[in-house]
Amino acid sequence: MMAASLLRRDKKATAAHLKADLNRTDNSSGVRQLQELLDAVLNPEKPAADTEALDWCKCLIAGGEGFEEFCKTVRSYDNATLCGLVWTANFVAYRCRSCGISPCMSLCAECFNNGDHTGHDFNMFRSQAGGACDCGDSNVMRESGFCRRHRLRTGENVPSIPRDLLLMSEMVLPRFILCIIQYLRDGYIEPDTSAERDLQKVLQQLEPQISFLEELTKMGGAMRTVLTKILTNQQTFKELSMGQEENLYAKKNYDKYLSALKNSGLVSVEEKAQGATADVTVGAEGGAGAMVLLGPSAPGSPDESSKEEDTDAGQSVGQRKRVKLSSSTKDPSIIESLKHKCFLEELLFWTIKYEFPQKMVTFLLNMLPDQDYKITFTKTFVQHYAFIMKTLMKSHESDTMSNRIVHISVQLFSNEELARHVTEECQLLDIMVTVLLYMMESCLIKSELQDEENSRHVVVNCSEALLKNNTYWPLVSDFINILSHQSVAKKFLEDHSLLMLWMSFVSFFQGMNLNKRELNEHVEFESQTYYAAFAAELEACAQPMWGLLTHCKVKETQEYTKTVVRYCLETLQIWFDAIGFIDEPAPNQVTFHLPLHRYYAMFLSKAVKCQGLDLDSLLPDQEMLMKIMVHPLQIQACLSEIHSNMWVRNGLQIKGQAMTYVQSHFCNSMIDPDIYLLQVCASRLDPDYFISSVFERFKVVDLLTMASQHQNAVLDSEQERPMLEGALTFLVILTSLRIHLGMTDDEILRAEMVSQLCMNDRTHSALLDLIPENPNPKSGIVPGICSFEEMLSAVADFKAPVFEPGGSMQQGMYTPKAEVWEKEFDPIMVVLRTVYRRDVQSAMDRYSAFLKQSGIHSGNPWPPYKERTPLHPCYKGLIKLLHCKTLHIVIFTLLYKIWMDHQNMSEHVLCMVLYLIELGLDNQVQDSKEDEEPCIEEHCHDSWFPGTNLLSNLHHVINFVRVRVPETAPEVKREAPPSTSTEASSYGQNSRRLTGNWRENLREAQVFSLVAERRRKFQEIINRSSTEATQVVRPKSSSTRWVPPGTPPQLVTEILEIRESMLSLLIKLHQKMSSKQNSLSASWLEDMDTSRHAHGDGITAIERILTKAATRSCQIKRSIQDICGKVCPPVPPKKNSPTDKKAMDKEERRQRARERQQKLLAEFASRQKSFMETAMDVESPDTEAAMDLGASEVMESEVLYDCVICGQSGPSTEDRPTGLVVLLQASSVLGHRCKNKEAKKLPTSDEEHIYPADTCGVAHDVRLTLMQRFFKDSSCLQSVSIGWDGGVYVQTCGHTLHIDCHKSYMESLRNDQVLQGFSVDKGEFTCPLCRQFANSVLPCRPGRGTEAGAWHAPTNKKTCVLVKEVEDLQEKLGLFPTESNLSKEMDLVIKDIKNTTQKKYMDYGKTPGSPDNDFLFMYSVARTNLELELVHRGGNLCSGGASAAAKRSCLNQLFHVLAMHMRLYSIDSAYNPWTKLTQITQSKEADFDEERPEVPMLFRDVPSLLIIFVLTMPQPLRKEHFTCVVKMLYNLQFTQALAALSTKFSPEERQAWSTSGALKKNAANAEKSFEALLSYVISELSKDKSVYKVNTEETSMLSSSVWSPQSIEFSLQQFCLPFLRLSCLLQHHLYGDNLTGCSEEEEFSSLAVCLGLLPSAPQPSNTVHSASCLEWAVSAFDLVTQWCAEVTGLSQMQSEQSLTLLVQDPQWAAPRLLQLPDNYNIIFQYYHRKACTSCKKVPKDPALCLVCGAFVCLKGVCCKQQGICECVLHSQHCGAATGIFLLINASVIIIIRGHRFCLWGSVYLDAHGEEDRDLRRGKPLFLCEERYRVLEQQWVSHTFDHINKRWGPHYNGL
Repeated sequence: MMAASLLRRDKKATAAHLKADLNRTDNSSGVRQLQELLDAVLNPEKPAADTEALDWCKCLIAGGEGFEEFCKTVRSYDNATLCGLVWTANFVAYRCRSCGISPCMSLCAECFNNGDHTGHDFNMFRSQAGGACDCGDSNVMRESGFCRRHRLRTGENVPSIPRDLLLMSEMVLPRFILCIIQYLRDGYIEPDTSAERDLQKVLQQLEPQISFLEELTKMGGAMRTVLTKILTNQQTFKELSMGQEENLYAKKNYDKYLSALKNSGLVSVEEKAQGATADVTVGAEGGAGAMVLLGPSAPGSPDESSKEEDTDAGQSVGQRKRVKLSSSTKDPSIIESLKHKCFLEELLFWTIKYEFPQKMVTFLLNMLPDQDYKITFTKTFVQHYAFIMKTLMKSHESDTMSNRIVHISVQLFSNEELARHVTEECQLLDIMVTVLLYMMESCLIKSELQDEENSRHVVVNCSEALLKNNTYWPLVSDFINILSHQSVAKKFLEDHSLLMLWMSFVSFFQGMNLNKRELNEHVEFESQTYYAAFAAELEACAQPMWGLLTHCKVKETQEYTKTVVRYCLETLQIWFDAIGFIDEPAPNQVTFHLPLHRYYAMFLSKAVKCQGLDLDSLLPDQEMLMKIMVHPLQIQACLSEIHSNMWVRNGLQIKGQAMTYVQSHFCNSMIDPDIYLLQVCASRLDPDYFISSVFERFKVVDLLTMASQHQNAVLDSEQERPMLEGALTFLVILTSLRIHLGMTDDEILRAEMVSQLCMNDRTHSALLDLIPENPNPKSGIVPGICSFEEMLSAVADFKAPVFEPGGSMQQGMYTPKAEVWEKEFDPIMVVLRTVYRRDVQSAMDRYSAFLKQSGIHSGNPWPPYKERTPLHPCYKGLIKLLHCKTLHIVIFTLLYKIWMDHQNMSEHVLCMVLYLIELGLDNQVQDSKEDEEPCIEEHCHDSWFPGTNLLSNLHHVINFVRVRVPETAPEVKREAPPSTSTEASSYGQNSRRLTGNWRENLREAQVFSLVAERRRKFQEIINRSSTEATQVVRPKSSSTRWVPPGTPPQLVTEILEIRESMLSLLIKLHQKMSSKQNSLSASWLEDMDTSRHAHGDGITAIERILTKAATRSCQIKRSIQDICGKVCPPVPPKKNSPTDKKAMDKEERRQRARERQQKLLAEFASRQKSFMETAMDVESPDTEAAMDLGASEVMESEVLYDCVICGQSGPSTEDRPTGLVVLLQASSVLGHRCKNKEAKKLPTSDEEHIYPADTCGVAHDVRLTLMQRFFKDSSCLQSVSIGWDGGVYVQTCGHTLHIDCHKSYMESLRNDQVLQGFSVDKGEFTCPLCRQFANSVLPCRPGRGTEAGAWHAPTNKKTCVLVKEVEDLQEKLGLFPTESNLSKEMDLVIKDIKNTTQKKYMDYGKTPGSPDNDFLFMYSVARTNLELELVHRGGNLCSGGASAAAKRSCLNQLFHVLAMHMRLYSIDSAYNPWTKLTQITQSKEADFDEERPEVPMLFRDVPSLLIIFVLTMPQPLRKEHFTCVVKMLYNLQFTQALAALSTKFSPEERQAWSTSGALKKNAANAEKSFEALLSYVISELSKDKSVYKVNTEETSMLSSSVWSPQSIEFSLQQFCLPFLRLSCLLQHHLYGDNLTGCSEEEEFSSLAVCLGLLPSAPQPSNTVHSASCLEWAVSAFDLVTQWCAEVTGLSQMQSEQSLTLLVQDPQWAAPRLLQLPDNYNIIFQYYHRKACTSCKKVPKDPALCLVCGAFVCLKGVCCKQQGICECVLHSQHCGAATGIFLLINASVIIIIRGHRFCLWGSVYLDAHGEEDRDLRRGKPLFLCEERYRVLEQQWVSHTFDHINKRWGPHYNGL
């Protein structure tokens, strides 16, 4: 009852009242009242969305004051020393490796920027799963890295908190948390597919409540302490959790909770009951994890049974079998259901049930800075661990859930203290291993390796979702994380039962993803499961292994290693038994996954390398070693088979596996341990056995015969060569690789680096990625004393990023130093590390290029031989491989076969054979005594060679060899000599494959012990029964035997006479290769210079070997001299037989063909060069054009044009016009120019801004608008130019084509289905010759060259005559051109030009679409193009010459098209500006009343007038008339200059100049003296008092300096220069006059002379006066009077405005992009969180316009207008459809051009000259000035379309 009354009262008052009650010593009534109130308020039966309860809680907790104030008060007592800021995915955080103790350490941006990390190894990263800031936590990072706030240990001086402040919180919050829990219990339903959404709904309703909890955690340490107490108090939980008895709702609610708890164990309740009956347990050794026999077991709990019913339940073999964990695990609690003792535990339970809602996760993590909480929470987390993983496996959203789990676990387990604590107290390791086993057991299948029927081994099924989607990732990641702590790892290694369990886990992966070779047809479905398999082995097996290895580095840890090795061997033995393995691997099967072998190998390697253990003590017996070696060897052979295309029918994926196996992230967990293990086996097993096994595995045994023909039962003949090469290469790698056999870590790093750099130049990041480092990510740094950077600078040179003329961006690259090529290039390492075979070739090409360049060797070099690091004493046995008879017999046979040119031999085979010989010579066996264990059949070996030492066997001569050959072979024919190459090849087709059983019968006949059989078989096949016969045994002829057709030819035994030793064969090969009879003279050894032997081809290699052998043994030296002395040419039988002749001819023919080819290539190259010069000249301004398209062709005939489509050459005619290929584009580059030469700065703080008001485009707009207010519109539109913004720029590649040809070309492009980067419908195409982008064709005017002469003739007519002629020409009405193809085309081009730019850039008149408007637009196009060309020439004409811009210029053609169009408008003679320029007119006062006045001459833009005159007069215009126009306009320009200058004077100066000049007025040359004219202008303009009145104060302030005549002269010249430059350029294009270069000081005079304003070049002594260029048609003073009167007579205009119009300044600086800060971080930090100006949100993809600094949303739907996104919109406003944007989050620049866009690249590079697109690496980036200049250059020169190749449509979506 009381509660009801309280509920009605004001919340604040009630809260204050209750707080007072509770503060009394006797507070029972207060407690009772509060409880009743809470019962009513926090009633879980109310809907959760009702916020009333939340408001009550806030008020009660605050105890009567406002909640905000309360928060502030509590915060003031915050004693936390940790930052602990929690973030979610995509947050930008930092990681500093220099400060981190744990590699997972991360900092928020604020703490990072407030700490001192200069010179540290840090990077910025985007969080994948979320994280928390570790600042202040000394367990995870060094204190030196703390930020200022957390370094000060603020907690110590915080006052203790008053008791009553949090009193209410302690009372209210338990009930509040219970209420949340009750909602969660209530809302939970076991998820089916439909229920998932319901869970989301429950969470949405609870959002405000959970957010409130989160808010509380942010109040700081004091509040967290209260929360921790409540969450961990077991008493409170007991009291509240069940609810009172009488409350029915609470009871039901509690039951729901209990039923949810029931299935929380790993094995659910029902499963246990069945498990007892169904499972037959077999105790494995150690009695720990018992594996369960594979019987089809009963399905598990109902919700899992569906998962188990496999689709193929019908097939008994294919059915998936499930293995159950027996309940004999150490700790039953892992498998039991959960029990909860406090709120925290139940909260976590529901968090898991609801699949980790983000808000809950954040709340739980926000509490972590509280130490007590941290410990309790970690224990709770571990207690629920199994349940978490069980939930994860069933989840549909396993990705998100994984991220959230790791978000929590990484915070808990990175801390060694905590990890150790829970390992000891909560058996964390047991839980993890058990759960891992449990997880993998859900997807086991029977292994088909070896014995498919009877195999008892089970492996994981890689196509299972668990593996394919990496669902096990969070678990494995946690496991690796805790193993990185030494204390935890030691516990793991000491616990034998755990190790045994772990080994059984690893054996699940042993032999997974088995490949079976398809022999008949191509596999139908290529499974991609292999990626899952490789990822699983790397993450679940290899990384934990590397983690454990990190802690086995010192002698003290020997025991651990011994234990692991013991268990590895036991498990391997179990595995061999399970798969039924005896001695031979099953044919045509391979698995790349042998984690048990690799564990064994890596622990062996560590034991020998770091712990000083003796290898033999860790090795099993010989028989086990033989077994162990089989599977790794099988992989090596299969790699070779895959590269020999024997597995093509298995599809591309098998190649993918072979590549992944050696790829840099996998190689040191896969191929390296495999090869090491084989090396260990080879060093301990009988070498003859090992070598024969290798050749048998590689299937090339049959090939190793002396006979010229043989039959191979297992290989096609085209596969024999690559397989033989593979076998020999493998042997070379095996005997020469020292990675685990004695190299130090530094040497390994160096070798890896060198091999990667030799393949290709590499960027720093690519190299970091390619060097296989210890793959355990927790190790952080590369092992070894020497750091990566030091090593890199030792072996490589940095090539700074450069530009190629094509504009492609280069990254900073590292390239090997010369001495590295010379001494360290190791082809064997390269072969081992190449993923693509082409990389080996690339390394060899680079090597030979180096040798050529440094003049060491010019031919085709062979891979160099490299000296090896000495072997570790443990592995000395490996050398025996090089000194065994079997290998020597193989070497001898191969040398013989190569010498005799048998088929399937190659240079590579010889190269590897020589490599093996050389390795043998360099690695001698120490002990000389023969301790070969005797063996049956041994004699057949002995008869080949006396001993095993290579040195003594080299010169041993072998006389006769008995071989078995097919009876069709040439050796069988009696009269045939031993063997000839030609016959061998002619009989080649007989050596087909043998059919099945025939060989099998042979095989089954003999049975021997393993070693003997392998040996005997091997020897029998190689037919080594060499008989030393005293006389030649004649072979018995066996041709009489009948052979049934289709059976393989019978093998017969023949005896060959050989009489060679290895030495003699080497010498004969030397002769053969150098093709000289006596290439080695008897005395060559004496004059041998050994230094040049390191690099060269096969000849060098043989010489090097002979030299080495000779220095090691005198006997060999003698033998060599003997053999050389005899100078025996190789005696092929039947000397000079036709075959010889054929061979000679062949050689000669080859030579000729080669020469022919060279010639052709040279011719082709020169053609290509000349084409490149004409066509591709985009960037090189220096080369002169092949066809200059200026009108300067002074030929006697018409100008001829070549059509690049039909190839005909001819004039352009009215009927069949020719046109130039042009690109029209709208451009605002001119409009963005400023007065200031410095570029504007990009704002990087709120204080900085960019003001666009001072740009050229704005200034001209203002001017025109002002004129239009006061003057006649038509006159205004002729007084200025537009086109500063959105003007049309025309550029050409210089190629011409017939317009009709172009139309058919466009038609063909339209029908072309290929995806083009341009839109044919918009008229876009690429020039058919040079592929430059274009979108229109500009017709060329038919014209004769002859007229030019007359038009150029200099004139001596008087000025006044010319003036009159010009006036008459203007009066002539434009002749309307006759309707012809040409005029039609011209109209079309005009239409194209108008369509190029937007409407708003064309309509400036008051009446849109009026002819005046059109007229303005047309002449402005000409103006825009002239101005842009000036900009491209650097803003002046000092450089002279026809620069690149001019050569590519189409201004001449453009002028004619525009002129033709403009002749349609005639200027009314009354308003013709020409009259005002040249005559003194009587003012017609009367007319001006009805309309506005015209624009005064002094306000008009002179260059615009020039262009108007030229375009409106009949074409072609005589040069004398052009000069006349320029002179008259110069007078006006000069007068404007005087007027503008006079406004800058102070009144006193003005007075002084006026009087001093007036005196000169009557002098003879007054009209050409600036003083006289200046004073006159001043006096005329002073008539209207207002002109000079304005801002007198300001001017006097400005001009503190006094104007001297020199400074006046200078400013007058500067004012007139722009006009002169433009006129000169125009003259250059119209008349082809040359532009002479000059210095900047002389530019004015040089241009004046060029334009004919000055007679001829003046002497440098007398400086030119600008006034001396004046030439008046009538009295100067009268004209000036008239012009000034127009200004002073303006009644309705304010003086300020008339002043603005008078002071026009034509000088603009070159266009610049914004100036960017040097460090990218400055931009990133300011802009990546900045809100967009239009939508006020922080954009997902912010972008910056580099032209004007606008901040826009890329792809943002928020700022779309009419379906166009903001970047595209902005590019239209700012750049007339060209936009340059910097993407803040990616550091790259995109260019938008019209409807297309491209990724330009980045102008920010890291310290190694590399881009970091998308900021993936997060290293500090710095501005690359060169790149930025190139970007600016491309913008100004409008060449984006030509230089950047990858364009795509943006569909307005950017």
